[in-house]
Amino acid sequence: MRTVPTCILGSADENPIVTGAHDPDKYVEVWSFTKVITGTILQQLAGQGVLTPDDPVERWLGAPPGTGITLRHLAEHTSGLPRLPPGTSRRDPYRTFTDDRLRELLAGLALLAVAPAGQHQEYSNLGYAVLGAALAAASGQEYEELVAGLVLSPLGLPPHAMSATPPQHSRLLPTRWFGRTVKPWTMTGAVLPAGGLWATPRTLARVLTALVLDRSLGEPGLGWQRTGPLPVVWHNGATGTASVFAGAVPDGRWTVVHRLSGDFEVTDQAGLDYLRTAQAQPKE
Repeated sequence: MRTVPTCILGSADENPIVTGAHDPDKYVEVWSFTKVITGTILQQLAGQGVLTPDDPVERWLGAPPGTGITLRHLAEHTSGLPRLPPGTSRRDPYRTFTDDRLRELLAGLALLAVAPAGQHQEYSNLGYAVLGAALAAASGQEYEELVAGLVLSPLGLPPHAMSATPPQHSRLLPTRWFGRTVKPWTMTGAVLPAGGLWATPRTLARVLTALVLDRSLGEPGLGWQRTGPLPVVWHNGATGTASVFAGAVPDGRWTVVHRLSGDFEVTDQAGLDYLRTAQAQPKE
């Protein structure tokens, strides 16, 4: 059986648990964990009085009035927008989802909705793309500037710790499929706020513990998922070839699991199992 390169960082282990050719200090795409950062930016801008979570999307973007969609709806996946923008493909689904394409879609935003805003939860990468564009418009800053200024800097992290493209001097963790290196999805366009950031697993651990356990920027933002019975504050992310889980429980136990496998359910379960085992251990 093929060994899946895996990295597990957590509160119950002083050093990362690593299998295969993984490395906690190499950059990987963090995919939908990016939504945690986007939700935190929303929270920070609201705290500064730049916007409110209940602003209608048309206040900041060129969407027609009357959609009923607010920034909160986008952050909580209750906007009624579909999971993916129209026109995606399986091989590199977001390659053609540019900023210009997003502006085109905004003009008919109400027609894209599959349900009325606020009634149902439907996980939506399109919704987070719209949210990221709204945050940039409201603040007058590019998304990466917001990440660096409102999240990374307050946590004591350098601007390149999480970015749309890893720094040139960085070491990347190659993704392989049946022995061949696989090119990552194109996530630098409009989809960036939904899943395009790069970071190391160690940086993810720093962000997780700072935002969820230390509450360094206040209560965890709207981007986090919450699941009982532990209860767990968490988020995951995946493409076809790799996946990540990051979660914490109120008593201080936490974990980040990254695997070079797109089977996110296995990765999520590994994270939850770690938290259950860690929580069962007596505190010193």
